[in-house]
Amino acid sequence: MARAVAVNVGANATLPGFRGPILPDRRFAYVPIPEREPTADPVPTYADLDVPFDVDVSAVADRRVHLDPEFSGLYGSTAYTYGDEHGVKAGPLSALDPGDSLFFYATLSLRGDPADAPALPPEWGAYLIGEFRVDRAITGAAYQELPPAERERFASNAHVKRAAFDAKVLVAGSEDSRLFERAVPLSSPEQGATAGPLVTDLSADSGKGPWWRRVLRYDADATERLRAAVDDAQP
Repeated sequence: MARAVAVNVGANATLPGFRGPILPDRRFAYVPIPEREPTADPVPTYADLDVPFDVDVSAVADRRVHLDPEFSGLYGSTAYTYGDEHGVKAGPLSALDPGDSLFFYATLSLRGDPADAPALPPEWGAYLIGEFRVDRAITGAAYQELPPAERERFASNAHVKRAAFDAKVLVAGSEDSRLFERAVPLSSPEQGATAGPLVTDLSADSGKGPWWRRVLRYDADATERLRAAVDDAQP
């Protein structure tokens, strides 16, 4: 049976200095982090992105973006890929099998009157924003041993575009992957730093400390329930 892992992605209070917005109806903008490494291939800047909901990127307009994960149909992407250079994520991600889920969550800032969104944290919170149904997960070392034709499916990934390839893991999503239309809260309605039941009841994480920065793991039963919660939250 399928298992799931969830990882934190996207703009935050440190990089580039602001979070993406979420509206009271849970529509949101996925804003990538800046690219901090030299790249062999051109990558877009924030000014190149058509970020929804009038997100003001003027302060970082000329900075290049690290578009990872990429979702087909968003910001010019035509594939579902994700890479990561951190060993703490590489282990659980490289162990994912075809059909497993890789969920992405981001910290988002509420835009609007909190009274219009009583089920959401009043300032910021962590939210599930997308899912890959895993087609292939591979370590960075194994990727470098692949023949060129098999490498091609990862060609648009941000780590592959770097001048020095540094991914410790690469994941390709199937066509069943998606960026959600409505974000799904991981935080409790009281405050963003307090974990909600999708963390404390379903994941293997305690929900204590800065849980929103950690890898969240879900067994087969929890994955089925998590997928159902996501589907129920979509329009």
